[in-house]
Amino acid sequence: MSNEFKSWEEMSELEQARETFWDMYKDAHGFRPRHVDTSGWTLAEFQAEFDYLGGIIEQEEAHRKASEAEAIAKFEQHVMNTICMGARNRETALKWIMDASNANGDWEYLSHELGLPYSYFKQVA
Repeated sequence: MSNEFKSWEEMSELEQARETFWDMYKDAHGFRPRHVDTSGWTLAEFQAEFDYLGGIIEQEEAHRKASEAEAIAKFEQHVMNTICMGARNRETALKWIMDASNANGDWEYLSHELGLPYSYFKQVA
């Protein structure tokens, strides 16, 4: 038995479908489907599962975007409040917010902790 991995082009349609299912399931549920045996599935069964998982992925993406929009509004209000409390400008307010956080100067980590989009501070800082 060979331990070499096949390239995508070397895989059969069913093997490609299994790999696609593996990735889509993780995108939809956040973990790999180690508990699902797809060895007997047909291409039609995979396609039905792709349609189902695609719907879940779309719902999760819409939820993520709504959550991020809410986090942005809340954070921007925090920035304005910090300016009202004495920060001279946005730059100073962001410095104070970072200093008060547990992010130790890591803006991407602060984005994560606050539920902001990844690279938010590169976009608006």
